[in-house]
Formats: sequence, C-alpha cells, structure tokens
Amino acid sequence: MKAGIFFTGTGPILLLTSYETLNDPSFVQKLATKGIKKFIAYEVPEDKVKEKYGQQYNVILGDLKQSDDLRVLDYDGHHVFYNFSVRELGEPIRHEA
Repeated sequence: MKAGIFFTGTGPILLLTSYETLNDPSFVQKLATKGIKKFIAYEVPEDKVKEKYGQQYNVILGDLKQSDDLRVLDYDGHHVFYNFSVRELGEPIRHEA
C-alpha cells in the first residue's frame, strides 16, 4: 500500500493506492480520468498516515481493492498540508500531461 500527498491545482490531497509506485502509468491514467492531469506528489510513510488518521484510515483502507485502485483519504488541503512536515518529505514525483 502506498500513501501520497498530491499537490494539484486545487491544493494538496492525500491518496492511498494499491499501485506499486505513485508514478505507475496506469495509476497516472486513473488520476487523469479523475481530472488530475498535473501534480507534484510525495510518498508518505503508511504508518504516519495511519497514526494521524486513525479510524478514517481504517475505513478507507477497508474499501480499497487489493489491486489497481486508489482512494482519497483527505481532500481538505489545509488539513493535509499541516498534518505533515515538509522537512520529512522526500524527492518529489512530478507529472504533467
């Protein structure tokens, strides 16, 4: 399971996915079908996400298929941005259609 913060035109969102990487071509295509065609993403440790989101994480994860899927865990950009330290984010993944 991967978790990532995606900075999009409307602000940051937190996604969970069963894809192996946040830049998997099939995953990027799935994002595009949802209107996300340009982003900067940072993978975040799943354990930190679980710690910060608790029961909400468990509910969303329980709804996630075990292959080729994604779920929005948090779309409140302010909440996502302030829940994670930018110092802890690694190298960005950039995508532009």
